[in-house]
Amino acid sequence: MSTLRSRARVIRVLWVIALGLTIAGAFTLMERLRIGNSMARRQRWTSWFMARLSAALPFRVTVSGKLPSQPTLWVSNHVSWTDIPLLGMLAPLSFLSKAEVRTWPVAGWLALKAGTLFIRRGSGDSKLIQKQIGQHLLGNHSLVIFPEGTTTDGRSLRTFHGRLLSSAIETGVALQPVAIKYVRAGKPDPIAPFIGDDDLLSHLRRLFANEVSEVHIQLLPTIASQGKERAALAFEAQQAVQVALFGEVDQPADVRPAARAA
Repeated sequence: MSTLRSRARVIRVLWVIALGLTIAGAFTLMERLRIGNSMARRQRWTSWFMARLSAALPFRVTVSGKLPSQPTLWVSNHVSWTDIPLLGMLAPLSFLSKAEVRTWPVAGWLALKAGTLFIRRGSGDSKLIQKQIGQHLLGNHSLVIFPEGTTTDGRSLRTFHGRLLSSAIETGVALQPVAIKYVRAGKPDPIAPFIGDDDLLSHLRRLFANEVSEVHIQLLPTIASQGKERAALAFEAQQAVQVALFGEVDQPADVRPAARAA
């Protein structure tokens, strides 16, 4: 790819980020003035922003399946930070993210203003997070979690952890399983994954230095949560995503350490 085209793409992303900062600044102002600062409005504006960010990324996106008509808890496999704008453009959504994202320059502030819930893994605050998730779902707001707990290279699926699904069971909210696959030249894309010691800037440079690749997003049939055990519910969702990605139901979850969650 030419350097000129790569720079043009970077400039476009920077313009979109500047637009996002303007929107986030408006949210901050509304917070201070205590006017019209609802989660529904945040989600709508965030979805609008995510659509423009996704359009600026070097992907051709195809989406199959039906969007849920009711608020749901979305559960998706996790390959890259780009999963977030690609899913966020589909519907008004909030996300559950690792606490470290909150400290990222610009992106952390944008995530906070978009209504992201942050979790510190292993810090003992799981009950608080479960309560926040439950309140979010009871408020008729959909939420996305990545139950693998980290990103992978897209060639395998890790175990779906059921701990954070308790809120869906308690509130009776259904799960929306999602399978997201990055493809380059007919094979799993080696450039899109955000893993290991990768950093955001290096990843962006790598993406824009290469040709456009494909992303396939499958919205799978919803799964009722009421009356189920969280481990069984997590396994059911994992198997649905496993089949969608690899066409297999008996492949064991990858137990190799993946690198990081976006």
